[in-house]
Amino acid sequence: MATETTDPLTGAGPSRNSRPPTAQAALGVGVIVEDGQGRVLLGRHHSGTWELPGGKVDPTHESVAAAAARELREETGLDVGESAVDVFAMLHDVIGGINRISMAALVRLRSGIPEVTEPHLISAWRWTAPEELPTPLFDPSAQILAAWRPDLGLTHPPAHLLRITGPESSADQGPGDPATDAEKRDQAYE
Repeated sequence: MATETTDPLTGAGPSRNSRPPTAQAALGVGVIVEDGQGRVLLGRHHSGTWELPGGKVDPTHESVAAAAARELREETGLDVGESAVDVFAMLHDVIGGINRISMAALVRLRSGIPEVTEPHLISAWRWTAPEELPTPLFDPSAQILAAWRPDLGLTHPPAHLLRITGPESSADQGPGDPATDAEKRDQAYE
């Protein structure tokens, strides 16, 4: 008799549906936190780069938006609900032979005072005008910020960009609109 881990057609070994895939990617999320003055939150990493709050999506059936809210809370003490997170893009590049998938998220806060909750990683959090971003930026953060605001002209490694139509942009353009459909397509950008 076939069990859950037995292939129902062959009766041998785990089926393709229950066998985990060979790991070949890392999934993370970067969170652009914009305050009421239009500034974004960046952390100074001990390596010298500036970065957005964010981190990995836990393999616990956690959604990307839930991971963004969790990482924001863990890294800065700023607490937002999952519904306050707008996931607007997916970026894909390769580093060290591993596919790196970075989800881009946006959270808007009227105000907030971030805390350094992981001093072994981040030495300070700073609100910065997007036009005055410090350098060097952590590569995934630069990619996410460039996807959010291409007009900033940020230098970053090339990545494939897939725009995700979120609640704000879907009100601007209706379904089937060529501009909306084009934005959704996978595109390489530099």
